[in-house]
Amino acid sequence: MSVVINGRDLTVEEVIRVSRGMEKVSISPEAEKAVNRARAYIEKKLDEGAIIYGLTTGFGQFANVFISRDETAELQHNLIISHTCALGDAYPQRDVRAAMLLRCNSLVRGNSGIRLSTVQTMLDMLNAGIHPIVPCKGSVGSSGDLAPLSCIALGLIGKGNCEYKGKVVPTAEAMAAEGIEPVVLAAKEGLALNNGTQMMTAVGVNTLWDAMELAKVADIAGAMTGEALHAITKAYDPKTHALRGHQGQIDSADNMRRLLEGSKNALPVQPTKVQDAYSLRCIPQIHGACRDAINYVYDAVSREINAVTDNPIVFPDQDEVISGGNFHGEPMALAFDFLKIAISELASVSERRLERLCNPALSEGLPGFLTKHGGVCSGFMIAQYLAASMVSENKVYDHPACVDSIPTSGNQEDLVSMGTTSARTAAMVLDNAQKTIGVELAAAAQGIWLREEIGESKISNLSEATKAAYDFIRTKSDPIDQDVIMHDELVKFDEMIKDGSFLRAVEKVIELK
Repeated sequence: MSVVINGRDLTVEEVIRVSRGMEKVSISPEAEKAVNRARAYIEKKLDEGAIIYGLTTGFGQFANVFISRDETAELQHNLIISHTCALGDAYPQRDVRAAMLLRCNSLVRGNSGIRLSTVQTMLDMLNAGIHPIVPCKGSVGSSGDLAPLSCIALGLIGKGNCEYKGKVVPTAEAMAAEGIEPVVLAAKEGLALNNGTQMMTAVGVNTLWDAMELAKVADIAGAMTGEALHAITKAYDPKTHALRGHQGQIDSADNMRRLLEGSKNALPVQPTKVQDAYSLRCIPQIHGACRDAINYVYDAVSREINAVTDNPIVFPDQDEVISGGNFHGEPMALAFDFLKIAISELASVSERRLERLCNPALSEGLPGFLTKHGGVCSGFMIAQYLAASMVSENKVYDHPACVDSIPTSGNQEDLVSMGTTSARTAAMVLDNAQKTIGVELAAAAQGIWLREEIGESKISNLSEATKAAYDFIRTKSDPIDQDVIMHDELVKFDEMIKDGSFLRAVEKVIELK
């Protein structure tokens, strides 16, 4: 199975298959023709001696410096090596793969003027598993992701290091092993390779994908806590949610009803209370709003992964080269700031449910801090501290990066997007949220077990879906009778969320929206 790109209809799902599943990529015949047509136009303009930004001029503040045709190849080479001003830890392989794919998809639209052979070489590297090392710090999100995309282009010309077969090696060595010739950049090509939003979008699309799964896991966690705390399911009645009309809320309420269908613990009416606290009662409203935000980002990303985002843009059929600003990351910056706030809210409400499980004043009769041996044992006391620390940390990351700007390139680039920071902090928020919801799942499973231990309920009273969730958890983590090394237990929950195994186990019983 392979993904065929044409610059127009790549999907989020296909990006994930390539970035994580190592799926091969090829260029459609129609796209090859478009690339060749745009390149022929560039050559024509060079022959005519036309003055075009980045083709026969310098870059940024040097846009008014004319470059002779004899110097155009040197100009592009110098552009790449000088712009590799990135530092910090390397981006994960999946983000680099996504960025390489997205850059190629943008270039094959036929509006960038790059040679087909150059794009094909990057795809050959991608298909061979040659992933340039890309440090994560250095992009202000305009003119696109110059530094990180230059690090990818550095690999294309056979320089720098890469990740290849599980090791970091010189890129030239990996290319030689795969029989791939490094590219000697021609006019316009360096700028076509490093001017765009593909790094921020790559990080964002991987974060988005996991956020979509986490929204489902959050509903499951809410349902399991509902089992442990004897939730009132009437709050999830479809009539209530239809009156408000938000699709995410409607979908989350539907999930909650089906997750708890058949439960003898969570019931439409409870004899001891009239209504639950917000963290249980308002799950559809809270989780649903987060879902709607995530869906907004999905739509924005789906457009961006098929966008031409370099500069200048070539229109060979209209005999025009337009110097514009499609590289500006504002559309993604706003989207990814929105995404991280939505993910953060899933974690925040999860921590509140965790508090209700642990706090004996709120836990509907469960032993304090979910231990039968309170005093000598601390149980889940510090697990709640952990969750509290992570949701609090998220509030720091949640500050929208897009509202900040610092001028660059001699004030020519006087308002930048900081979109790459938006994407990177969204990934950090996601990691904390996955861990927080994992802690809730551990506590909910402990609460369910304790109900049976103290004779108030039975595991068999669970709904079919929450029973599937509980049973899967017990294949990884045993109930905690005496205190244990909590890190060792909680990391299991983080892993089962991140690798998707927990969600798959539940969706064998019930397919969630």
